[in-house]
Amino acid sequence: MPPFAYWSPERMRAEDAIDIRARGLGWDITDYGTGRFNEMGLFLFTVRNGSINDLVAGKGMLYAEKIMISQKDQLSPMHRHYLKAEDIINRGGGDLVIKLFAPDHNGEIDRTSDVFVPTDGLTRTLPAGGKLVLKPGESVTLMPGIWHAFWTEGRDCLIGEVSTVNNDKTDNLFEMPIGRFSKIDEDETPIHLLVSDY
Repeated sequence: MPPFAYWSPERMRAEDAIDIRARGLGWDITDYGTGRFNEMGLFLFTVRNGSINDLVAGKGMLYAEKIMISQKDQLSPMHRHYLKAEDIINRGGGDLVIKLFAPDHNGEIDRTSDVFVPTDGLTRTLPAGGKLVLKPGESVTLMPGIWHAFWTEGRDCLIGEVSTVNNDKTDNLFEMPIGRFSKIDEDETPIHLLVSDY
């Protein structure tokens, strides 16, 4: 992990950490606002991230990288991204199962059409709602608009994500009316800040 992963809240609030905060780097643990983390949730750490200004300009740091852990049978609910293209990589552990839908002409879920996704250099065709199973080492590229939900079977899974610039505040559209970030009742002094604390 990079050095800032271990910084105290005071160190993370320092003036020289402004770029880390602005780019949303660091710890992110979500239950999607449901209060049921073991059933619906995800652990994430954003290692690197460009800026929306770079993306708009078409030059600069146009990419992001995350490390994620999905617990066995823990759902990351159906959603899509407006701008972000992402490679999802099973880095080890259980099987990573991704349920996929293509978007219709309005960007909503198309529950009838096949969906086409690149997987490690080969294009795979799945029926609407088809489940793509990624074994350790395998990956899939999800282009903007592709609807996806995922979970892990067998045992917990370490997941890598390499994508275009990531903006979790504005680039996620969920099928269900849920939030991207958790609501936390602070009853202990934090050891590290979450990106939602910035």
